[in-house]
Amino acid sequence: MKRTWIIHAIILLIIAAIGIGPWIPVAIASNIAEANGCQLNEGSPQPCIVDGVDRSEDLYAMGMMGWIGVAACPLALGALLVYAIVLFLMWIWKRREAAKTNKA
Repeated sequence: MKRTWIIHAIILLIIAAIGIGPWIPVAIASNIAEANGCQLNEGSPQPCIVDGVDRSEDLYAMGMMGWIGVAACPLALGALLVYAIVLFLMWIWKRREAAKTNKA
């Protein structure tokens, strides 16, 4: 039994991870900054003391990952669309081939 659907599911998950992945550090940085009463923005690192250590540069870098997400989301959506079209065309082709072999 062919299990090509597992391969297709893995590919779709990888594409989705590329689109969603950059937003995870942004959410983490936002939660850490909010929990410690810090301001997080794209302008510059703001002082943020977490457990006695200034983590402003780390939080700033994590927050800036959102800009990668701005580019990655449309690219991932485009890749998902192209992949869905290819899968649909492969499905049509396989059905036609199966119909030809059934007639013969």
